[in-house]
Amino acid sequence: MAKWPKRVKHRNKVLAKIYRPCRGRDSYRVTWYAANKRQMKSFATYAGKGGAKEFAEALVKELAKNSQAIMLTPAQATDALAAFERLGTFYQTTGRKVSLLAAVSEYCESSAKLPGQTRLSEAIEGFSRTVATVKRKDLGAAVEDFIAAEEPRTQSTNGERAQLSPKYHYNRAIQLRRFAGSFAAYAVSDLGKHDLDSFFGSKLVSAFSSKSRNHHRAALVQFFSWCVRKDYLSAGNRLNEADTMRPEHANTAEVEFYTPKEFRELLEKGSGAMRAMIAIGGLAGLRTAELLRLDWADVWRVRGHIEVTAGKSKTRQRRLVEICPALAAWLGKFRECTTGKLCTLHEITFQQHFAALCQKAKVKRKTNGLRHAFCTYHFSLHGNENLTAQQAGNAPAMIHAHYKGLATKKEAKAWFAVKPAKAANNIIRLTQKRAVG
Repeated sequence: MAKWPKRVKHRNKVLAKIYRPCRGRDSYRVTWYAANKRQMKSFATYAGKGGAKEFAEALVKELAKNSQAIMLTPAQATDALAAFERLGTFYQTTGRKVSLLAAVSEYCESSAKLPGQTRLSEAIEGFSRTVATVKRKDLGAAVEDFIAAEEPRTQSTNGERAQLSPKYHYNRAIQLRRFAGSFAAYAVSDLGKHDLDSFFGSKLVSAFSSKSRNHHRAALVQFFSWCVRKDYLSAGNRLNEADTMRPEHANTAEVEFYTPKEFRELLEKGSGAMRAMIAIGGLAGLRTAELLRLDWADVWRVRGHIEVTAGKSKTRQRRLVEICPALAAWLGKFRECTTGKLCTLHEITFQQHFAALCQKAKVKRKTNGLRHAFCTYHFSLHGNENLTAQQAGNAPAMIHAHYKGLATKKEAKAWFAVKPAKAANNIIRLTQKRAVG
C-alpha cells in the first residue's frame, strides 16, 4: 500500500510533500516552505502533465537553487505577473520603461507623504487642477509682446507721472531684443540655464561693463516673471538660478564733478531756464530727470525750499531741498516766473544744449557732474551722510560709499559761495509768467 504523504526529494533532501485527497478535500496538495512560511497548491490529478507530481519535482529543483520566484505565494506570483503586464502596457503607451521595484518604491514614498487616507490618484488630480499648462511661444514674439504690454505704462494720464520711465522702457527693450536675437529659433520654454550662461559669456555681452550686464539680468528677470504669468514658462523654472544670472559687484567708477571755477563759468555763460537749472542742479542736487519735471511753483511753494513732489522724484517720495544763500541769489532774478515748467525741452535736447554750453564755457562736460558736485561738496561741508542723503534723495550708504573724501571743506565752502557778480550784465530779467526753455 502506497505511503502518504509522498516526500519529494532533491539530492536526498526532502523539500516538498504531496498529500492525497481526503475527507472534505478532493484534490492533491503540494506543500513546501518558502521564507519560513508553509505554502500549498492544489491539483486535480497526481500524475501526468499539470499534475501534483510534475509540479513538485520541478519545485524542489528550484528550491534547491534558492530561486527567489519560489518564495512567492501563488497569490503573490499572480500579482507580480499582472504588475509586469501593466508596466508593459505603460511602456508601449508612453515609451517610459520603469522597473517593478522603481514603480513600487515611488508609490510607497509618495503615498507616505499624503495625509490620512488620501489616495495618490486623488492628490495627482488635485495638483493637475492647480498647475497651468505651458504654452509654446516663440522667444522673439514673446519679447515683442512684453514690450508692447509695458508700453502703456510709459504714458502719463490725467497729468500724473507715468508708471514707467520711457527711457528705462526703451533701454530694456534693446536689452531683451539683444537676448532674443541670440536665440532666434527658440521658444521660451526651450530656454535652459546653459543658454543664459552662453549669452552672458558671449563676446558681445562680456565686453559690456558689470553695470550694463546687471541691467540685462534685471530685464531678463522681469521678462521671465511675465512669461510665467502668461504660461510661457512653468512656475518652477530655474532660469534665474543660472550661474551667470548672479548680479556682479560693479567696480565703483571714478566720480567726476565740476570745480567751483567751472561751476561759475557754466552759470555765467548760461541764460534763461538753463541758468536756473544749472544753479538748482549744482546747489540743490536735483537729478536731470527731476529738473525736467520741475515747475516754477515747486521752487516757490515752500519758503526757503524746493519741493520735489512724489510724482517728480525718482524714488517717488516727496522731499524738500534747502535753498542755500547762493542758490537764492541765482534764483532771485526769476521771481516773476511762477507757473509752467522750468524747461519744456526733451532730455536729449536738453543734454545737447548743455553740451553746447560746456563748449562755450570751455568746461569739460562731466556725466552727472552737477549732482556729483553737490553730493561731494555738501558731504564734505557737513560731514553728515544722512543730511546729504536727505537733500539728494539717496541712501546714506550710497553717499558714504561714493562721495566720502573727494573734496576738502575749503573747496566745499568755495562751491556754495558761487554767487552772481554784482555788476553782471548778462543776467536776463524775466517778466513773463511762463515756462522758459
